[in-house]
Amino acid sequence: MSTRSERACMLCGIIQPMKTFVDSGCPNCESLLHFQYNDNKQVQECTSPAFEGLVALGEDNKGSWVARWLRIDSFVSGLYAVKVNGKLPQHIVQDLNAQNIIYRPRDGSAED
Repeated sequence: MSTRSERACMLCGIIQPMKTFVDSGCPNCESLLHFQYNDNKQVQECTSPAFEGLVALGEDNKGSWVARWLRIDSFVSGLYAVKVNGKLPQHIVQDLNAQNIIYRPRDGSAED
């Protein structure tokens, strides 16, 4: 499912309108991806308009097996994509690696 204005973060999978990513950043990944401090290019590169499935994460279900399976159990409440098409650019992955953060693509290609 995808609409023209909604995008999913390629790092955490949260779904928000493009304008929200530009204006407020990602509520889970802003300290890593810095959407607010860059132009729209960073949002374009690190979010995708192509995603599949929706999971609603609320305060009362953060311990659910679905939240753990999607690795969203420590994230803010909201709508998350089950699968996000696309991968972060290599320079972003290198920045994450330098911070000892392991990037697992949410496009279904990561093997856990």
